[in-house]
Amino acid sequence: MSSSPTLEALHAAPGNPGIASLATCHPVAADDGDGLLTLARSLAAELVVIGPEAPLVEGVGDALRHAGIPVFGPSRAAARIEGSKLFAKDVMKAAKVPTALVFGEPRAPCVLKADGLAAGKGVVVCRTDAELVAGLETARAFGGPVLVEELLEGPEVSVLALCDGRDVLALAPARDFKRAFDGDEGPNTGGLGSFAPVPEVDEALLAELLETCVRPTLAELSARGTPFVGTLFAGLMLTEDGPRVLEFNCRFGDPETQSVLPLVDGDLVEALAAAASGSLAGASLGRADGSAVTVVIAAGGYPAAGDTGTPIEGIDKAEADGAQVFHAGTALSNGRLVTNGGRLLAVTARGADVANARTRAYSAADRILVPGARRREDIALEAAEGR
Repeated sequence: MSSSPTLEALHAAPGNPGIASLATCHPVAADDGDGLLTLARSLAAELVVIGPEAPLVEGVGDALRHAGIPVFGPSRAAARIEGSKLFAKDVMKAAKVPTALVFGEPRAPCVLKADGLAAGKGVVVCRTDAELVAGLETARAFGGPVLVEELLEGPEVSVLALCDGRDVLALAPARDFKRAFDGDEGPNTGGLGSFAPVPEVDEALLAELLETCVRPTLAELSARGTPFVGTLFAGLMLTEDGPRVLEFNCRFGDPETQSVLPLVDGDLVEALAAAASGSLAGASLGRADGSAVTVVIAAGGYPAAGDTGTPIEGIDKAEADGAQVFHAGTALSNGRLVTNGGRLLAVTARGADVANARTRAYSAADRILVPGARRREDIALEAAEGR
């Protein structure tokens, strides 16, 4: 957004040390609807873009819209597409969107999903009875119902589409890496890396995914009186029987966004404003040549635990190598950058192809020193090797 030629001023609430280099940050929590409304009014904000899912599900966007402030982000009612797995299944069933079958009772093999928000950690794959027992305990710990689905097989792809309530504008397809450890081992996380575009998703397949999965969902939400304005993020699996929707998110999701947005060729702010106004007609975003790869640096104990107060060094060196370093779990302590969460940083590099972008991303990530932190070493490896 900061690179948009139409941008006059950029503000963030609450922001972080990374965003602070691009925008004016304000100490207002992302879920403080009243505080955000007061801030937006004081700034005479012409567009509010809501990033995280929790404020959207809680209806922060509604309060701003009711005050006449343009918002890119769905209403509370429409955000249920992410806020409730059961609601999403009901919408997909009504819209005839291909998705995983729902089981009446838990039985291995299956996938368990906590119904509500779980920061990407509420999905458990159970291939054995032992994994099922442990998985039920994990999923139930989030509270609320647990959805039991068939276990699908195939490569995954994420499609992010800007929506104005009726129409969509798709961005580059991406793939993320959810498991904690190399080789897709360990528990699910919020994502430890990504790349875009996905080589096997050509323009014809992307158009098919929009027509079979995204547009019908958008139409069903509109028919229910809850039009979706914002980023509709479809997590899909390309099975032998065709694409299946695994989940929908109601916002830009990381780490895919860190690989997708650097490939945007055009004025992102103008496109977001067009969607927020209810009409994407005439809006367009091109795609830059090449690929982008993102490597996440996480706390050593993530996803079970985060890290706080550990010094972070070398970001300037990574950026000097041409990478973009996105802050997540960081903070300033006595003027020094330190850790403050589970996923700490996302290092993104572009290249002529996936292999080149991957080499540059890892080279830049090597420059960053965070004692005790870890990362996956196989992000985009198969794609880089043409597998």
